[in-house]
Amino acid sequence: MALAHRRSPSLLSNCLAVARNYPGATAAVTAAGVLVATAIVNRQLAKKAQRDNPPQGQFVDIDGVRLHYVERGDGRPLVLFHGNGSMIQDFESSGLIDLAADNYRVIVFDRPGFGHSLRPRNVVWTAEAQADLFMKAFDQLNVQKAIVLGHSWGASVAVALATRHPSFVEALVLASGYYFPTARFDVAALSAPAIPGLGDIFSATISPIASRLLWPAMLRKMFGPRSVPEKFAGFPKEMAVRPSQIRAGAAETALMIPAAFASAKTYNELAMPTIILAGENDRVIDIDEQSGRLHDEVKQSKFYRIAGAGHMIQQSSTDHLMAAIDEAAAETLH
Repeated sequence: MALAHRRSPSLLSNCLAVARNYPGATAAVTAAGVLVATAIVNRQLAKKAQRDNPPQGQFVDIDGVRLHYVERGDGRPLVLFHGNGSMIQDFESSGLIDLAADNYRVIVFDRPGFGHSLRPRNVVWTAEAQADLFMKAFDQLNVQKAIVLGHSWGASVAVALATRHPSFVEALVLASGYYFPTARFDVAALSAPAIPGLGDIFSATISPIASRLLWPAMLRKMFGPRSVPEKFAGFPKEMAVRPSQIRAGAAETALMIPAAFASAKTYNELAMPTIILAGENDRVIDIDEQSGRLHDEVKQSKFYRIAGAGHMIQQSSTDHLMAAIDEAAAETLH
């Protein structure tokens, strides 16, 4: 007598049964799978961005930190510090490096975590910590004194360098900076990728996608009321939306208000020529609460409001920044 053949349930049937009986667990597994796949894609896109935008400068290793920098021109040293989320290509695409290199020895760093510079996670990269790091880099580059320009978060680093190492900074040019603590309701959301553990998940998965989607709106806010200049097309967006750079930017956002608290106590120590610039229509920072107030506290400073300009004055008003650099240089000769 032939025995009846019994079919074993298929793998698909088993999976469907599990899905029906444990819908919550199934959703969690599916979500985890999507996150893993997204992280893999983002990692590959980050690698491609780095291949497409190789380092254009040189590297210096300081205390285990590999810093990427570009040096161009001859003359008196001029140091440029970029803002949060940015990199050397900001000043490169603006044309400021080429303009300044006609008369200055221009040195521009990718700050820790941005561009091709590393950002070790065993250090809280405050403006002061970065200033001390750069001071050691300048020693290696045989730079004893320099005119220092900082844009946005880079202005905080420039001020920290001037207060901690005043003999190095001949003059300051501060553009679109945030100098005094204020209530900022956007800080919590923008700082999420910096949260230990959870932030790593955000920066590896969701944040790069969100950054790409929000990129046009972000540019409108940063450049407004002016339109984004064509030359900014040279800025590598894909480098800016890498998980590592998003995490670095979020960390600096989280430090922004505490950094202003700490720095505000030191402004009376600034004795060098200081030129402050801000776009009158800055949509990111209240220039009266920030640049205007700093001008009041730093008695030897000069303050220039750039009509019709927004936060990105290094791009939209490059000639004003170049004129401020030349003015600062002239004042150090008096």
